[in-house]
Amino acid sequence: MATLQEIRAKLKEQENRQSGSNTDNSIFPFWNMKEGETSVVRFLPDGNVNNDFFWQDRLIIKLPFAGVKGQTDSRPVVVQVPCMEMYNQSCPVLSEVRGWFKDSSMEELGRKYWKKRSYIFQHFVVDSPLQEETTPENPIRRTIIGPQIFQMIKSALLDPDMEHLPTDYVNGLDFRITKGSKGSYADYATSTWARRERPLNEKELGYIDQFGLFDLSEFIPKKPTDAEVKIIAEMFEASVDGEVYDPDRFGQYFKPYGLNVESSNTPAREEPTKAVETKSVDTDDIDPPFDTDTVTKTTEEKPKSGNAQDILAMIRARQGQ
Repeated sequence: MATLQEIRAKLKEQENRQSGSNTDNSIFPFWNMKEGETSVVRFLPDGNVNNDFFWQDRLIIKLPFAGVKGQTDSRPVVVQVPCMEMYNQSCPVLSEVRGWFKDSSMEELGRKYWKKRSYIFQHFVVDSPLQEETTPENPIRRTIIGPQIFQMIKSALLDPDMEHLPTDYVNGLDFRITKGSKGSYADYATSTWARRERPLNEKELGYIDQFGLFDLSEFIPKKPTDAEVKIIAEMFEASVDGEVYDPDRFGQYFKPYGLNVESSNTPAREEPTKAVETKSVDTDDIDPPFDTDTVTKTTEEKPKSGNAQDILAMIRARQGQ
């Protein structure tokens, strides 16, 4: 018979699984701040030397379903799937949805299924009002930032008065994330860069030497296989047709966050593809198509070097996306 401690541990595990709680404390949850509070972070370069930016794009498509098949009291659920444009490939969902924007009566539905763009960063937490229960041994944290804050970051990089990259160890800048509200939603419009440059201190430099920098590409969803791309297309069609989510059909591939389902019909596979770190906020902004006549891939020519001018040029080039 299990001991009291073992029973408590098992109940806690079940509680966490049912609530879908995220136990990865390497993620800095700035969105948990109270209104009017500010956290100061220092963004760091990507550990992937092939990435010329200090962030990683993350493209997710949300597929809503009316409920779950076989559950009489099921509520509407949402399945998040990777957009194939994140891997520079044609996306079966966007290939269909792009045409909807030519018809004004279909535009609202098109936005519902359009890709949601967010960005993965890594940083030190210089100052924060959050009282976290636990913090990781490695103080280099990650977070997912939505388009509102990202536009502030990009605007500063495009400013000719910015002489150095904000991730520079000597001449870099801290970033102040301030939480406000707009209606019933969180608003970060008053976030800003620090006015003065600040070199990383010996302790921060020591952490970089000790732990190294994350390769941010490891924290986007795993690239779907050809079979999974087909499943994404099938789920999209089922969602648009108003069907409920079918665990036997889709459960071994993609499933709603926090839903523990067992599929009896779908062949077993090594590991379901999951959208990584989906519990963050401020990621509901959509990136609508600028050209609905052309299915474009998110490919671009990379600069030969990673200096500030090359990076700024690439950011300016992205404005057309």
